[in-house]
Amino acid sequence: MPVKTLAFIPYLKFPVCVLVMLTLLQGASLPARGHQRVDDPERARALKLYESSNYVEAVPLLEKIVVANPNDVFILSRLGFALYATATAMKDNVARKVVLERARQILIKSNELGDDSNLTRVTLDALASADPTDTPFSNLREAEKAIREGEEAFVRGELDKALAAYERALRIDPRLYEAALYAGDMYFKKGHAATEAREKYELMEKAGRWFARAVEINPNRETGYRYWGDALMMGQSKREESRQKFVGAIVAEPYNRRAWVGLTQWANQYGVTLGHPRIDVPTNVSPLKDNKMTITIDPKSLSDKADGSSAWMFYGITRATWGTEKFAKEFPNEKSYRHSLREEAEALSNVAGLVKDQLKEGKIRQLDPMLDRLVMLHDKGLIEAYVLFARANPDIAMDYPAYRKANRDKLRRYLLEYVSANQ
Repeated sequence: MPVKTLAFIPYLKFPVCVLVMLTLLQGASLPARGHQRVDDPERARALKLYESSNYVEAVPLLEKIVVANPNDVFILSRLGFALYATATAMKDNVARKVVLERARQILIKSNELGDDSNLTRVTLDALASADPTDTPFSNLREAEKAIREGEEAFVRGELDKALAAYERALRIDPRLYEAALYAGDMYFKKGHAATEAREKYELMEKAGRWFARAVEINPNRETGYRYWGDALMMGQSKREESRQKFVGAIVAEPYNRRAWVGLTQWANQYGVTLGHPRIDVPTNVSPLKDNKMTITIDPKSLSDKADGSSAWMFYGITRATWGTEKFAKEFPNEKSYRHSLREEAEALSNVAGLVKDQLKEGKIRQLDPMLDRLVMLHDKGLIEAYVLFARANPDIAMDYPAYRKANRDKLRRYLLEYVSANQ
């Protein structure tokens, strides 16, 4: 299936979960480590503390290594994340903000030195959001207290103590998404560190049960699906099951860059190329102004090639109708025109319908491959899913929650049958 490279653009902003970043990001590829010796025992100790989630003790050692080798991006990325992690458990607001800003500056430097790892990018995304400690996890005081205790234990590497606190928080507040998510992550980290295959498998299985509880609490948040996919892929080598969870993450929050991390790494793991069907629309429609829209048509689409290209004219005509007349009728509660999902889907569907008529009438000698793909999407009822994932802009993205509510299966089908299809 011809594809083009995916461009994942975060059109919408979503709140960042506090602290627990998925462990596999810590193993993301990074550029060369600078000139420091990789057999340095102090470096090894710092990384061992970091990998065991004991960020409190890891930070001063990582700081020392960075002083000696300020361009070591491998250490810079770990120090930035460790500072972020420890800051989220700090009670002093002023001190916490100082540490968070230091974490941000370190990660920016790491990025400028060539570090484009998921770990760095996702942590920078988190740091660009509001201070996570400003928003309580739960309205129930005891549940809030318990989950904060879990956070404090976690950054010291006390995983069992943190797990007990997260479980206690969920018993107090059964709808506390983060409590289920973080409990699962403790099992995930324990499983990641396990050396015996059976123990690793069992711990990852327990992690999956907790991630499933998080998904049940809120199926429209991406993190639970993504962590669940990690446990299935990394700890249990379940290729298809993990793909299903990573797809679930994207369906939950497609305009959140973090939602695509799992499927991207799954594709790298199994040698799958991700991509949308290549459909280049040769018609441009200018924004509505003075109740007028300008349609610009590529002359090539009007040539007498008998390949169906002339049908693209109806894309512009349909959109112009929406801009000048139909939007106001279909969306009476909206004060001004916007480019909606229904407009884009109808415009593409009209093109596909005309192409099908021309095929029946024998007017097309050899159908243009892009139109062939469009007709196939139309016949499968996946035009809207294609638009929402491949052609969404901020206006179209506004229609996503309502479409997801009624058509989650179609969204999943598109991602499974097209974007991540085994090739």
